[in-house]
Amino acid sequence: MEKIVSLTKRRGYVFQSSEIYGGLNGCWDYGPLGVELLRNLKEEWWRAMTYRNDIEGIDAAILMHPRVWEASGHVENFTDPMVDCKECKARFRADQIEDAMCGNPAYKGKKAHKCASEGKFTEARKFNLMFKTFVGPMEDSTAVVYLRPETAQGIFVNFLNVQAASRQKLPFGIAQIGKAFRNEINTKNFLFRTREFEQMEMQYFVRPGTDMQWFEYWREQRMQWFVELGMRKEKLRWHKHEAHALAHYAKDAYDIEYEFPFDWGEIEGVHNRTDFDLSRHEEFSGKSLKYFDDETKEKYTPFIIETSAGTSRSFMAFLVDAYAEEEAPTADGKMETRVVLKLHPRLAPTKASIFPLVNRDGMPEIAKNIEKELRPHLRVFYDDSGAVGRRYRRQDEAGTPYCITVDSQTLQDQTVTVRDRDTMVQERVAMDKLLEYLRTKLIM
Repeated sequence: MEKIVSLTKRRGYVFQSSEIYGGLNGCWDYGPLGVELLRNLKEEWWRAMTYRNDIEGIDAAILMHPRVWEASGHVENFTDPMVDCKECKARFRADQIEDAMCGNPAYKGKKAHKCASEGKFTEARKFNLMFKTFVGPMEDSTAVVYLRPETAQGIFVNFLNVQAASRQKLPFGIAQIGKAFRNEINTKNFLFRTREFEQMEMQYFVRPGTDMQWFEYWREQRMQWFVELGMRKEKLRWHKHEAHALAHYAKDAYDIEYEFPFDWGEIEGVHNRTDFDLSRHEEFSGKSLKYFDDETKEKYTPFIIETSAGTSRSFMAFLVDAYAEEEAPTADGKMETRVVLKLHPRLAPTKASIFPLVNRDGMPEIAKNIEKELRPHLRVFYDDSGAVGRRYRRQDEAGTPYCITVDSQTLQDQTVTVRDRDTMVQERVAMDKLLEYLRTKLIM
């Protein structure tokens, strides 16, 4: 993880938020390459979800009526048990003491459970994870609102709005990508547990009695999505929530877990939420959220199958999965270790880099023209600094799938060298065929 975190800063993927002021724990900024990878990831998810005839998109507000969170159970149930160490004053989740590290600098690297066994912790108390703020000029109980801890509730309260506007019939889904906020007691493991994050959620509304059929369908679809974007199957697994561990709204639940360097961790959940959400919002709002079936002439409350992916966690999992160190030959025939991000071409922030072999003989001008022709269609990068071997290594580390080199042969036959990031194989491609060549490669 240390190597990956270092790479993300060096190559402009992720920076510590407010770093010049010492940073803000649990908050991160996405740099030039990071924001592109994040955008590509969200675009792939959006296409998979909404470029079909049974799912509509929505973008609900972050701030919602406070009764929404009472109905959802977040005000009452969205809590973690918190304890304080009387000696170092650090705070911990009471259910994660075994894995927590001591907050006292004098005991750096020591586990916190030693303090727990010695009776240095306070009694556990409930801590609500929602960020609270106020709407309007008065900061009193009548003006309290919350930064949403999940995007799903914005979908539930708009169920009938979307259904009526789109004239959808069950089964159908509503998808959303958006920010969520959780005031975590302890943030950890880079992007894995943060206070500000992004979710990609889809809620699929179905007729009661067909819910388990659709639950299994979406389990298969969501696992396949990660595999199709290049994630190694052996690094993925299903984790079933046992009955005693199910959320209060769930009939069945599975997590897709990825094997990070620190342990297996959830990157997406697939849940059968039953009719809990719509029933609760109907109860608390006093407005009917029942669906009228034109064919059977029945009114009923749909069951909901949820797919909820952490955008930031997925981003991190794809980075970890792509990271590799391998031996590669240098220009003089020796071997060296290269660091390479083997991101799927559709996810890679930069699709191709263009190099003039040397900065003379008209090569930079030709390379600049290639960049100009490709830039309206693909995100490309121009680099004329240093030996071409060093430039290859920089782009390998940044995850760029293809490098295009203008050399002396280009001056003779109007072809360029195109180097594949993963295999390092090079082939000659006519300059006027470059865009077509790259487009064919990038839809893999």
